Amino acid sequence: MENMEWIAPCHFGLEAVLKKEIQDLGYEIIQVEDGRVTFLGDINALCRANIFLRTAERILLKVGSFQAAAYDELFEETKKLPWEAYIPKDGKFWITKAASVKSKLFSPSDIQSIMKKAIVERLKGKYHKEWFEETGSSFPIRVFLMKDIVTVGIDTSGVSLHKRGYRRLQSKAPIAETLAAALILLTPWKGDRILVDPFCGSGTFPIEAAMIAANIAPGMNRSFTAEKWDNLLNRKAWYEAVDEANAQINDTVETDIQGYDIDGEVIKAARQNAEDAGVSHLIHLQQRAVKELSHPKKYGFIITNPPYGERIEDKRSLPGIYREFGEGFAGLDSWSAYVITSYEDVERYFGRKADKNRKIYNGMIKTYYYQFLGPKPPRQKR
Repeated sequence: MENMEWIAPCHFGLEAVLKKEIQDLGYEIIQVEDGRVTFLGDINALCRANIFLRTAERILLKVGSFQAAAYDELFEETKKLPWEAYIPKDGKFWITKAASVKSKLFSPSDIQSIMKKAIVERLKGKYHKEWFEETGSSFPIRVFLMKDIVTVGIDTSGVSLHKRGYRRLQSKAPIAETLAAALILLTPWKGDRILVDPFCGSGTFPIEAAMIAANIAPGMNRSFTAEKWDNLLNRKAWYEAVDEANAQINDTVETDIQGYDIDGEVIKAARQNAEDAGVSHLIHLQQRAVKELSHPKKYGFIITNPPYGERIEDKRSLPGIYREFGEGFAGLDSWSAYVITSYEDVERYFGRKADKNRKIYNGMIKTYYYQFLGPKPPRQKR
């Protein structure tokens, strides 16, 4: 089967994690750029990437790329692309998003309008039609302009892949599921090791960790725009990808994954989310303040998203929260802590300088992933 190029956008700073995930699925990497990874795969990659990838925001079918520094050039180059190979006569298509960085063409609305007209003109000539009713399946198109290079892809996912389908209830400032999964995969944590999130909110870190431990594919319980693209692939491809995912699940795995939060209502929501994700039996969730942080065993992991204090009135409480967090962590023998936050005085109040630090964009917020590393556990004798 013919290989195609696929584009997987991700959070800025986490491209290496996504690259490894794609390689583990068996696909060849074509290019790694800021915020996205391009790879090669057959049409079945559409199904497998959407269902299996934990850290991608969506999967785009790459239609092409070209240089355009003027709007007439944008029109002509867009018109040259083989749109009829992807969009059927009754297909509904539109430019859902246009992003421009360091390019002469920078107006999203103008880019969207001109490209839509160009696609219509192309399809008029190929289908010998003057009017398209667009009553069929949806083909949302996304465009990136970087230094006058235009990259065009059709969105196969629809709703962003961070919407796993389990988080119906959430806390005030939840972390995206894709970001949580990527941050876990950045650590040496494995499913047989202890993991605690003392600011678990709606449970995203513990749930994503449990799904990783049980090898539950993140996209199994949701739908995708491309499921209705019967001009490109049949339903059997989707069923086969889901069967492959089901065959890999091991939800009898033994875990020690815990989540705490000071808010009892939020813990109730986290329990419901864990139930919906099918991992409630793998997680212990409890109402508990961070000052009560403790665990009897050694060599555990904390992976957490504490309050940032984005609102001025919340900033006053941050020194006390991070001080209590640091004191609790200091009492945990041989543990490691991984903390994502935009709060700049973390190390001061936590009481320790981070061993490593990594800049990551959480949406539009610049955050840092502080890594306070404990010793490695001794190797077990066979």
